[in-house]
Amino acid sequence: MDPSTDKKIQTLEGITIGELREKYLEAFGEATRSGNKRFLIRRIAWQLQALQGGGLSERARRRAAELVDESRLRTRAPRMPFSVPADGDPAHTISRSFSLPQDPRLPMPGTILTREYRSKRIQVMVLDKGFEFEGEVYRSLTAIAEEVTGSHWNGLQFFGIKKNGSKG
Repeated sequence: MDPSTDKKIQTLEGITIGELREKYLEAFGEATRSGNKRFLIRRIAWQLQALQGGGLSERARRRAAELVDESRLRTRAPRMPFSVPADGDPAHTISRSFSLPQDPRLPMPGTILTREYRSKRIQVMVLDKGFEFEGEVYRSLTAIAEEVTGSHWNGLQFFGIKKNGSKG
């Protein structure tokens, strides 16, 4: 490598990202959106070396052109294998029920969890999808524990539920 090119590359390490962006603009003739210093240094160094050595050989350019088969490049997104009619005809709509499996650590729906916290009795009913506390439905025991305590708690720990689902 030419010593002057080597010196230019070494000076890249000590300059700011703004200055690197200016160098990038000089080297490539276009602005960059990157703010990654290591990326900018590597790209500019590569360009400096390519300019010194003449870039790719003609043989390498021809081979790259052979590898790029422009006829196979997509110009549009592929069509969907099915389409939903604009009229929303229910005959064309497929419906399936979906439910997440209940956490095996939780007791079965209908169970009432009770906990004493600061002289207050906390009672929560386990529902199919969520938990009921003071007339409101919550998605998790953690949300209830946070509501009661005012700070983040693991809901299972707060209500004393063990890993096997037992209370204790």
